[in-house]
Amino acid sequence: MFGVAERVKENTMKKFKLWDKALIIFILILWQIVGMMGIVPEFMLPTPVEVLTALINDWQLIAQSSLVTLWEAMLGMGLALMVSVATAVAMDRFKVIHEALFPICVVSQTVPTIAIAPLLVLWFGFGMTPKVLLVFITCFFPLLVGLVSGFDSADKNVLRLYKSMGAGYVRVLFDVKFPYATESFFAGLKVSASYSIVGAVIAEWLGGEGGLGVYMTRVRKSFQFDKMFAVIIVVSALSLILMKLVEKLQKRALKWKN
Repeated sequence: MFGVAERVKENTMKKFKLWDKALIIFILILWQIVGMMGIVPEFMLPTPVEVLTALINDWQLIAQSSLVTLWEAMLGMGLALMVSVATAVAMDRFKVIHEALFPICVVSQTVPTIAIAPLLVLWFGFGMTPKVLLVFITCFFPLLVGLVSGFDSADKNVLRLYKSMGAGYVRVLFDVKFPYATESFFAGLKVSASYSIVGAVIAEWLGGEGGLGVYMTRVRKSFQFDKMFAVIIVVSALSLILMKLVEKLQKRALKWKN
């Protein structure tokens, strides 16, 4: 009975994937037709063929820029990961820190990222530091929320059992709270992975020596919108790749749940 249910579920998922692919192909064909018929001026909306041609012709420069952006994103997300783990543990251990810091973290998310970027550039210059810091600010909150909510979801009966056996906080943290927080942590990590590339690109818009944001600024000023669309596709692809990597890591880490 369970085998039949699993097969039905797999067939349903395959149908959804086929519909997704069909919809993407339909949008691309419609986009090509609109561009070829001149309904929208070519310089405003280049066709998919022109975007693909621009991507192929300028692939070396785009690839070099992608590596710079990816490196900034990885540094910022790695820093956010370390700080969020330390902060979440401190907030879980000391309720005073939780009550003091969590509202500030929530309020910080109401400030637009694009408004923080110029200040970081003003304070730290046009190097890599403001880019990494902006990615850190973008990724920190989803990771922190995932960990804190995961710690709070730990089974109270299990916690009481550990305390009755005289276990210290460190033992409880590694044996109980971290395993319970794994799923929500990966949910936050997935969001952070998608945000990291976008955060790095936004910071690069304001200046720098390399990166996809700098490349976008240059081609925009020269009205090469086919290359603009090509970079948008690359940014989306990088974000999706990072999310898929997180999903694979999550499956490995949560193999015991299956």
